[in-house]
Amino acid sequence: MFPARTSSLRLSSLIASVAFASALFAPITGVTPAHAQAPVQATRPAAATTTVTEEEAYQIGLEAYFYFYPLLSMEVTRRVSANVPAGERPGLGPMNRFHHMREFPPADFREVVRPNFDTLYSSAWLDLTAEPVIITAAPTNGRYYLLPMLDMWSNVFASPGKRTSGTGAGLWAVVPPDWSGPLPEGVEHIEAPTRHVWVIGRTQTNGPADYEAVHRVQDGFEITPLSQWSRKTEQRPPSPDPTVDTKTPPLVQVNTMPAARYFTLGAELMRLHPPQTTDWSILTRMARLGITPGEFDFAKAPPAVRAGLERASADGLRHMKEKLPTLARVTNGWQMNTDTMGVYGNAYLKRAIVAMAGLGANQPEDAIYPLCVADADGKPLTGDNRYVLRFTKEQLPPVDAFWSLTMYDAEGFQVANPLNRFAIGDRDALKFNPDGSLDLYIQHANPGPDKESNWLPSPASGPLGLTMRLYAPRPEALDGRWNPPAVRSAE
Repeated sequence: MFPARTSSLRLSSLIASVAFASALFAPITGVTPAHAQAPVQATRPAAATTTVTEEEAYQIGLEAYFYFYPLLSMEVTRRVSANVPAGERPGLGPMNRFHHMREFPPADFREVVRPNFDTLYSSAWLDLTAEPVIITAAPTNGRYYLLPMLDMWSNVFASPGKRTSGTGAGLWAVVPPDWSGPLPEGVEHIEAPTRHVWVIGRTQTNGPADYEAVHRVQDGFEITPLSQWSRKTEQRPPSPDPTVDTKTPPLVQVNTMPAARYFTLGAELMRLHPPQTTDWSILTRMARLGITPGEFDFAKAPPAVRAGLERASADGLRHMKEKLPTLARVTNGWQMNTDTMGVYGNAYLKRAIVAMAGLGANQPEDAIYPLCVADADGKPLTGDNRYVLRFTKEQLPPVDAFWSLTMYDAEGFQVANPLNRFAIGDRDALKFNPDGSLDLYIQHANPGPDKESNWLPSPASGPLGLTMRLYAPRPEALDGRWNPPAVRSAE
């Protein structure tokens, strides 16, 4: 989907996972409803009994800052997105329902950065605190779609869709941790690691003329609480909480959250959303500061701990931003972020940075997003120049679904142009050279009638945010055997 990250091009576009709701949301005002506070069994190291110096608290606090960042980002995003009445804002609405984006954004759309022009989104937040829910997908007749499910630590734990389960009808029961019980016949069991889940659905969309067909696919996505499966009834959604500000982006809320709130909330959220079984070491480190699953009182912490956490909160975000440009390998001027994406293990810093730059990243097997950071001469791309991206017949992007190249300006927005064309790819009427190679023309001015079919319009000046997207990439695109060719100056 596509979180708003309206900082510099370098910062906002590195990950480009385009997850979608973060920009439209606002601050968190609590943790979870009272009925959802039953603690989940989790590793719970004993609280500290030895004295910790301020420097030790600072070092552990930095680790805790990175560790908690995606959990807080997911929670803020969930609370605010679900606080919007159904139908009021595309893609947002009450939990346990799908909310769809029905069309591509127009040229003047500025609510979120780096919007997608390949798929239409269907977003749903699942509430599993009371019972499992069953997700239904109607047959898509071969059309590519994806329903990645993210736990509250931002890991993709299941990804139904064309690559994994096919394009026939699907029935999946998403069940909370440690749940047991019978399921209806024909319903597949998927255990969620946490009691809240974000489903970020994507459906292949071949331009505006394809909307009607895509809408039929979207309308086939349904969510039904298990108890209502045999007697489906319309549920009244909860009334929006008027105390929740739905205008301030969650990114801002998390990045400016005071240390006392940040670390206290992180500890509280672990009560409902248990850590991973491999988190013992970081949990034991945090326990030295008194931070344990479900428990931490910042005000009662020793002065050295409070001082260390205050410093860690101030420095943690800065460290994440400093690491961002070197998060992935660069080949031929393209940043290739293909390792430990979507499922991060104990790579806590990377998990935090991805949540900051693009909450909701896919597993690389489903989609990758090479970002062009330099041309063949090592220079940043600018709208003042003309460029050519040439694929030999053997260099065409290796995908089992489709690929595209999208143009953004320095702020990550699409640029108005005479063709109203913001992306170009293998589903367009491209002209190939006699030897099977393909030239794509990246420039502001129309290259002429004979090249217009292969033209991706750019801004007249300023940095370019050229991004490639590969859906269902083949193994050679993931392991480094294939990389996009360098973008060369046409001057």
